[in-house]
This record gives sequence, C-alpha cells and structure tokens, in this order.
Amino acid sequence: MQRTQSGFPLGAPILATLLGVFLSTMGLATPARAQLERVALKPSPSETRSYGELAEGPYERLVLRNVMVIPGHGGPAVGPYDILVTGNVIAEMRRHDRNDPERMQGDRIIQGDNLYVMPGMLNLHLHLREEALPLDYVFYMQLATGVTSIGPAEEGRVQDILEAERNNDILAPRQFPIYGWGSKTDYSEEELMNPEMAPQIAREMIANGVRQVYLNSLCWNPTMFGAAAQAIEAAGGVTGVHIQPGSTSQVNALDAARLGVSMIVHHYGYAESALNRQVQNYPVDYNFWDENHRFREAAQVWIEAGENPETRQRLLNDVVDSLVYYGVTMQPNRATYEANRDIIRAQGLPWHEKYTHQALWDWHLPNPDNHASFQYNWTSLDEYRWHYMYDLWGDLIYEFNKRGGRVAYGTDDNYQWSTGGFGNIRELQLVLESGMHPLEVLRSATYNSAEFLMEPKLGMVQKGYIADLLVVDGSPAENFRYLYPFGAINMDPETREMYRTRGIIHTIKDGVVMENDKLMEEVARIVAESKEGVEPDIVTKPFVVAPPVRPIGDGR
Repeated sequence: MQRTQSGFPLGAPILATLLGVFLSTMGLATPARAQLERVALKPSPSETRSYGELAEGPYERLVLRNVMVIPGHGGPAVGPYDILVTGNVIAEMRRHDRNDPERMQGDRIIQGDNLYVMPGMLNLHLHLREEALPLDYVFYMQLATGVTSIGPAEEGRVQDILEAERNNDILAPRQFPIYGWGSKTDYSEEELMNPEMAPQIAREMIANGVRQVYLNSLCWNPTMFGAAAQAIEAAGGVTGVHIQPGSTSQVNALDAARLGVSMIVHHYGYAESALNRQVQNYPVDYNFWDENHRFREAAQVWIEAGENPETRQRLLNDVVDSLVYYGVTMQPNRATYEANRDIIRAQGLPWHEKYTHQALWDWHLPNPDNHASFQYNWTSLDEYRWHYMYDLWGDLIYEFNKRGGRVAYGTDDNYQWSTGGFGNIRELQLVLESGMHPLEVLRSATYNSAEFLMEPKLGMVQKGYIADLLVVDGSPAENFRYLYPFGAINMDPETREMYRTRGIIHTIKDGVVMENDKLMEEVARIVAESKEGVEPDIVTKPFVVAPPVRPIGDGR
C-alpha cells in the first residue's frame, strides 16, 4: 500500500473499512470481547493479617480521616474527606467535619491532617530482570514509590507467585504480566505465523489468563501483525508493541495503529512515520546488533524528521491526528532512556549506593554483550542527539494528549541506570516536560492505565472502587518529588529551617496498609547484602577515596 505523505486521517476511514473487510473474512471482526477475570471486590475480609513490621490488613473498617483527595481522573484535589475502606473496597467518602460526634470510626484510623490521598499507580511495563535480582526487592521498591499494579515483562518469573499475590499471601503489586504472541499455548511456529489461525490462538491465550500481549516479534510481517492484534482484541485482551527499529520499513507507529495494536510503547516508529521515504537514513556501516549503532540512530531519526519543516509539520499534525483516529494508546517510557542524554548524571544518582541492587549495577556497566549496556564510546554528540529527540518526542506526546489521545504509564526499568521504583517518579517528571498538566500526568498513571487494562474499579478514589491508595505527605500535583521515599526538601516559612517531607507514608493495596519506611529499610538491607565484598569498577574507581597512607615507623 502506498503511504500518503500528508493528510493521513483523510484516508483513515477507507483504510479502516478495507481492514475490517479483510479481518471479517478471517473471522476476526465479529466475536464479542470476552469477560476477563477482573480484580475482585472483597468488602468483608476473612482476616486481618500482619506482615511483620511491613504491613497489616485488610480491615473490617479502615478509616482515612481528614484527607485531601486527588481523584485520579484529572480533576483537582478536593476535600477534606473521611474515607471508609471495608476489606478492599472504598465503602464511603464523607466530607470531614471536625465537630461531628458521629464521625467515622474503625478498627484502624489513619489521621490525615495535611495529607493527600490519590489512587495507586499502574506501571504497565517493567522488567524483573534475572534470578539474581530478588522479587522482594523489585516489589517493595514499586510499592514504596506508589505503584500498586505492574506489568512484568519476564512472564516466567511471576507464574509461581500469581495466586499468592492475588490472595495477599505476599506483599506485591497486582500482576498483569506481559506475554508474547502464542505464549501459554502449544502451537507450532508455522501455526503461529498463519493469519487464519490467529482467532483460535488468541482465544486460547485469553482463556489461559493472558491479558497483555506484545507483538514485537511480528513487526516484520504486517499481515500477521494485524491478524494477531485484531484477534487478541476480539478475544478480550489488549496488545502492545515495542516497534522493532530494524523493521520500521514494514511496521512503523502509524502502521501499527492502523493494523489495530492497542498500545505503542517507547519512542520507536513515530519519527519514521513522517519521513519522505520508508527507511531512515541509516549509515552504511549500521549493524542492528551493535547497540551503540542502534541507540545512536534511534535518536538521529528524530533529527532527520525534526530539522525538515515539512516532515516536522507532518509528524506533529498528520501523524498525531491519525494515531488519535485509530484509538491507539501511547506509553512513553521516558525514564528508562534518560541516561542517553546525560550518562554522568545517571551513574551518579544519589540513591545508587543504598538502594540500587548490585546485580542491577553490574548489568548497567558498559558491556557489549549485555542489552542496554552500550554507554561506551558514548559521545557528547550522542547526548545532544538524545536531548534533541527528547524535546521533539515531548512535543509529540503533548499534541497527542491535547487532541484526545490516551497517554498511559510505564517505566520499562530496570535498565540503563534507571533503578526501578525511583524511575516511577522520574517518569512522571519527564512526561511533565512535554507540557501536559501535572493532573494529566497523574491521570496517565492512574485512570488512563486502568482504563487501558479494562479494570473499571482501579485508578480512581471513588466509592465502590478498589482500595489501592497512596497516603502522601503533600500534594503530588504540586510536586511529584513528594512521592519519593525520602520526600522533597522544603523550608519552614516561620523558622526558615529546611526539612524533608515524608514521601508516601502508606501505600494501600487491596486494603492492606504498608509501612513505607519499613519497606525501604528492608530494601536497604537487601542491597547492603548484595554489595558485600564488592570492589570498585570502571564507573566508580575514579571517585573512590583511597585510605590514608600510614607514615613509616607508626606503631599504631
């Protein structure tokens, strides 16, 4: 199909109609969406459980008293409220009246004077990495930084703990694993690449508990990509794609949206959709498997699109309008790539020593054999490319959101010096750089992401919703850094003394109340254990203070 170079939306209805006819001949367009197993409302807990010093709950009656509420749907803070949680359900929200003798009582009362409550965030895409990284470390970091639901990409690592998480036998965020096309089925490679088999494969995947399906492996084959995307949606699931840089000549962002993918993650494929050719201007020595080449050119293509007024205009108008028309969701994942525009900053972040697990640190170190460990021979010009790319990428996100596109939330860490957990807050800040309002950014991490996952009772602070909540010392809409475990530095206006806010005091998941300071103490213990006996490396060695040399004859 010849791509038009302007006015993409003008042809969109025709393209959609033709695609619908094609899909209906394969039985993909007509089936009703299946009913997924959604998060269960449990208003009457069988027991209140203790998790040592780390957490307790759910309760028959948990009261959050005198709190301001950020609802999650983009509206401003409102309150103060008294909130009653029974089991894992927000049972009642009542305007706080300090003089009311009948004010809410409960088995546990959290006094929220000057505190804010917002929905727990849904991190749709992160990495558990390998067995050397303990799951407790990953889960506690996510919970302590405000994430109550995650989409882990390493599907195998979570299979054994899914039931335990759902029953709150362990402290972990809600799990919505990411699966590849054909996962949890026994179809042959030939069957998986047969468009006529797509409906059957999709129905079996969804029946086996799959919800998020990533189509990365199909980017080279537009016919199969479209068949799988439509089949998963018809069966009741959602699809995502990390568009493969080596296959944008076949499926770029606009193609993926037109073929029916539910969500595009990262930054790949957008700039390519606006070029005056179907292939970016790769250097003649480009090798996709050389990640220095890959990541350098992933930014360079944005310069190619942005410095030409014609292609820049096309990217921020025609491409954006088409993406909105096709209804695709955008998940930026800006935090995981930030090291590329300032590697020294990324390596020197103040939390690495206490909170970055040694296995993560070792995987981050420059190494041509490890994925996303390519920051050797990484030049000032490379960092400039990524600065330029972040600015134009931000403009794209802004225009997409402004025109009604849905921006969702994911971090894609632990990669490239982005420590999972802290990347949650940094992602909010980097999406804010696009020009979106802070409340829109928070909505992307709460309501929008729950809507994408088809979870109607997550992502808002509202009566009848699941009690996945954050109790925060300060308004996150004022300062996202209030969500860090160490808070933000403020000044007392009367004494002019500096102090730190307390961050998220409690993360509440399924009605279970976490003690976030204790979670971070446990994280620190796990990390300290991982660093025992570790020697300086190529990143840290120049900055290690050598022990003093004793003078000769010193008998001490």
